[in-house]
Amino acid sequence: MTRPLILLTNDDGILSPGLAASAEAVYDLGELLIIAPATQQTGMGRATPAIAGGAITEETVHTASGDLPAYAVSGSPAQAVIYGVMVLAPRRPDLVISGINYGENPGTCVTASGTVGAALQAAEMGIPGLAMSLETEKAYHYEYGRTVDWSAARHYTHYFAQALLRKQLPADVDVLKVDVPGTASPETPWQVTRLARQAYYGMYRAEDQLADEALVRLDYDVQIRWEGLEKDSDIYAFAHDRVVSVTPLSLDLTSRTSLTRLDRLLRSGAEMKDKRRGA
Repeated sequence: MTRPLILLTNDDGILSPGLAASAEAVYDLGELLIIAPATQQTGMGRATPAIAGGAITEETVHTASGDLPAYAVSGSPAQAVIYGVMVLAPRRPDLVISGINYGENPGTCVTASGTVGAALQAAEMGIPGLAMSLETEKAYHYEYGRTVDWSAARHYTHYFAQALLRKQLPADVDVLKVDVPGTASPETPWQVTRLARQAYYGMYRAEDQLADEALVRLDYDVQIRWEGLEKDSDIYAFAHDRVVSVTPLSLDLTSRTSLTRLDRLLRSGAEMKDKRRGA
């Protein structure tokens, strides 16, 4: 039988040790197609910026299991998935794994995450997506930290990849977003969570901004609002309980409200405005 084809990508770039850790984690589960952005693409979300010709170069990913052929694309994480599926894959991938990312991605910040964006792109193309992120020092979000312990993240990458290859996700579950605490081990429990309705990272103006700098520099840090935080959310499980958070994501961003009720509200609001104009 043909082995499953697993496409691996990330948003940290083709040289990221996290990508190599992901490859090591699922090496035994199937045939690997590794394609990732040529450069750092953190924070790109699902962006597909215009690129000249979709330049793809051959690369090598070095793992404990040996050197693996790979490809770098001059584009975003989502574009890496697009080019991987449409240009390089010998057949349709059975699974797309994005990560392992330097830095966690809980809360509403997921829409900015290139790691999650790549998995969502796979889902749009009808392929299950697994977005793996590991808590690291903030300094490593844009620079590779060579002392990061990937053992827990590798374990859970293998665990959930194997589950997705063996089982079909329920309807309306297109992506599994997994956030692994930096303190986790392969024995750390995991918990299915909902997406918290708050940002995990807060933005602020850089305190060391020089007066003569033309470009206003912004910075970010973890800023959790504990009051009102849902106890079944990814932020609570990850930051409070320190367990591995597993969040099902859907491509359907439609608000969970009564469409009929919303229709009435909008129509009545417009009618009231028209009456005021007539008066």
